[in-house]
Amino acid sequence: MKDLIIDAFAGGGGASVGIEMALGRPVDIAINHDPDAILMHKTNHPDTLHLTEDIFKVNLKKYVKGQHVALMWASPDCTSHSKAKGGKPREKGLRILPWAVYKHAKAILPDVILMENVEEIQQWGPLDEKGYPIPERKGEDYKKFITAMKNLGYRFGSRELVAADYGAPTTRKRWYAVFRRDGLEIRFPKQTHSADGIGFEKWKPCGDYIDWSDLGSSIFERKKPLAEATQKRIANGIKKYIIDAESPYIVRNGEALAYIIQYHGETRAGDSRGQLLTEPIKTIDTSNRYGLVTAFITKYYKTGIGQGCDEPLHTITTSPGHFGLVSAFLIKYYGAGCGQQLDKPLGTITTKDRFGLVNVVLDIDGEQYIISDIFLRMLKPEELKVMQGFPKDYIIDRDYNWKKYPIAKQVARIGNSVVPIMAEKLVEANCPYLKVGERMLNMSIDDTQEQLRFA
Repeated sequence: MKDLIIDAFAGGGGASVGIEMALGRPVDIAINHDPDAILMHKTNHPDTLHLTEDIFKVNLKKYVKGQHVALMWASPDCTSHSKAKGGKPREKGLRILPWAVYKHAKAILPDVILMENVEEIQQWGPLDEKGYPIPERKGEDYKKFITAMKNLGYRFGSRELVAADYGAPTTRKRWYAVFRRDGLEIRFPKQTHSADGIGFEKWKPCGDYIDWSDLGSSIFERKKPLAEATQKRIANGIKKYIIDAESPYIVRNGEALAYIIQYHGETRAGDSRGQLLTEPIKTIDTSNRYGLVTAFITKYYKTGIGQGCDEPLHTITTSPGHFGLVSAFLIKYYGAGCGQQLDKPLGTITTKDRFGLVNVVLDIDGEQYIISDIFLRMLKPEELKVMQGFPKDYIIDRDYNWKKYPIAKQVARIGNSVVPIMAEKLVEANCPYLKVGERMLNMSIDDTQEQLRFA
């Protein structure tokens, strides 16, 4: 190619496939220190030159060989800048990674450099002896970096953008920067979607990307009981996203309601840690922290069962389709001294048992239902992949030698990735003159293999 394109922090290929989606051509050079990341990248971008090297040590000038570099994408590791790091000490080695961008910019002078990071990058400053940011010096290193880039002749612009506003089914929010030294205007993509859909298309619901042929397994039939924290999350989520929800998500078969459970952090009393499936998925990280909870419902034919805790319990029957499984679930997770089988008289109800939740009758489109069972499973890498904005044909389950990737590594590559749709939109806005056609489907797999991968 006359005009080279480089992905300086290639990972599994989120930015690279986004560039392909925008321009119809692969990146020419991809760099990453992680062999696993390079293996996945090479599987999907076989015509790219892959360099498994330290970003500070690699000599890009050697590989560019005097050719013109039109575009360089750079997404330095964000973990030591992110608020998700909490109160833990930061790693100096990771915090200085943006300076590698400066090093290569100075050496090969790309026309355009696009950067992505967490919004906290703008607070990048020195650390104290224990590795904690010094509050009064917040943003000091960030300003030095921007100034250094400007001294190389680059003009600079940045914005914080939410991927869901541009058609991705995730609400991942990131800082995006454009540096250019070719005299052309810095541009940011126009918003196309919004949460309420007023003036734009409505955000894409992550429920559209779930494999509804697999609803998981019943939480009541597990050989090993779920952890207490997980039980609380499920119970809280059932209340918030199904019982109390104005419009719970109805699974396509019409006999189940569903929501996503989230495993981030500890569960407090009343904490649901999840979301509706009518919303884009929240930020996907390197661990699989999302589970699908499906509550099966049956028609409510009996009368006199719905009630609160302030009255004697109505008659409990052993009929299938009643609330037996739900009562076992809610009694066990919401109070002590109340769990029991339904073929015995009910024990004493106290004000702490919250037994009223057992007897909730759901009104859906004028029909009354009760919950008969609850299923749980983790989201699959293929589901997370498309929710992150990758095309369906992007291969994440094997390398180019057909060696299988463990699920944990698949999820890690997705969580570390740039949202491809965001790379696509930013490149379209700033480098439309580099477009040579449309991205071709990944031809390294045929239709039969595609079906096996999604089975």
